[in-house]
Amino acid sequence: MTQFVYKQIIADLKTKIFAGQYADMKLPDERSLSEAYQVSRSTIKRALMKMESSGIIFKKRGSGTFINPLYIKNDSIFNYEGSNLGVSDNFQMHGKKPEIKVLNFEVIRPTEELQRDLFLMPHDFVYKIVRLRLFEGAPFMIETGYIPIKIVQNLDQTIIEGSIFHYLEESRNLAVTKSFLSIFAEPSLPEDQELLHLRENEPVGIMEGIFFLDNGTPFEFSHMRFHYEYLKFNTFVSVH
Repeated sequence: MTQFVYKQIIADLKTKIFAGQYADMKLPDERSLSEAYQVSRSTIKRALMKMESSGIIFKKRGSGTFINPLYIKNDSIFNYEGSNLGVSDNFQMHGKKPEIKVLNFEVIRPTEELQRDLFLMPHDFVYKIVRLRLFEGAPFMIETGYIPIKIVQNLDQTIIEGSIFHYLEESRNLAVTKSFLSIFAEPSLPEDQELLHLRENEPVGIMEGIFFLDNGTPFEFSHMRFHYEYLKFNTFVSVH
């Protein structure tokens, strides 16, 4: 329960940060936050430590806790939190989740590449799921995923119109906790230009990789094609 509460506090603080409620770029002290949220100091401390490790805030000894101005300036649409690594399920902009439009949903034989990446036999059929992600009607990503049927037998249109990873966690007690991802860019294809509203000379951002269940089983090969304006990912590095 404590874990859930501290995540709620982080989400609320992020909302307030982007709403400009901290004009001086300084957060209230821990005691004030504890009283405001009616939780223990340890819960506030945990939330602030998570935000600090993510580069959202920084602490200045003797002065307080401040908001990182680059976090606001370089807001990424990808904000991962939690143990279930549903990458595309963690996209958001100013607290808003994207809409999902299913473009294709079928069962196919695995290609040799999929057999290699997902450790499949030629007869191990896979779901091929193609979805378009949009923010308020504006498309930003084409997502193509391949999931072995032997792992999840009952996917349907209703499930894939929402969060597949959340369905796995809630209905099958399966969690996707690891991934290997590559991020790069390449010239856009005619389909990218049509679906993402790109010009012929504009590039497309690519993020692709393999997602693994918590027991080490390869679960999905995913290929995501972004409108270049949305291909922004922030990281925070500690230099020792």
